[in-house]
Amino acid sequence: MNALAQVPQEFLHALGTLRKAQCRGELRLAEIPAPARLAPFAVALGAEVMASGAGSGTTPVHGPAAMALAAASGTEDDDDTELATGRFILLHDPDGSAVWDGEFRIVTYIRAQLEPEMGNDEMLGTVAWTWLVEALENHEAPYRAAGGTATRVLSESFGTLSGRPGSIDIELRASWTPASSDVTAHLEAWSDMVCTFAGLPPLPDGVEALPRRRRN
Repeated sequence: MNALAQVPQEFLHALGTLRKAQCRGELRLAEIPAPARLAPFAVALGAEVMASGAGSGTTPVHGPAAMALAAASGTEDDDDTELATGRFILLHDPDGSAVWDGEFRIVTYIRAQLEPEMGNDEMLGTVAWTWLVEALENHEAPYRAAGGTATRVLSESFGTLSGRPGSIDIELRASWTPASSDVTAHLEAWSDMVCTFAGLPPLPDGVEALPRRRRN
């Protein structure tokens, strides 16, 4: 039997809607291996937001992305700078899940580096969660049963690596149940959110980019 014939039509439809998503050009999006134990059917996408060197034609930016571009200016062969990274996983269980409150579940992860002085800001987690909620609302992506965790990660180097400056990252792990198998708007909302973490415009009204520095 053709393996494709064993895939539920609802999941095939969801995959088709993912292909229709119009994500931002700064986002490098590619399919990656999906987790095998979370659901009978799954697809996963990995994303990076990169800032190329000056003169590359990159869309005008501000905040952390602007700082990265400024640091790269004057070096034609400078490597791209990672501003943010993330994963988008779509799960499907034809039998449904009481925990999900549905047959589909979207699981996401986003990480971006911050300026060290931002590490003690108690509002960081709230801001990160607000970006998720506002992105879904702005793209009119209906959902329910959303949950997530925002984490600040402090990295310090010692010994032979003691010369490296400390760094602080913000991580957001979140999941929600889309209202239907049409998940186009959900992927578009998530891609905008990754770009927001990176400091790329546009940002929601009243929200400022989190300052961060270029990775060494």
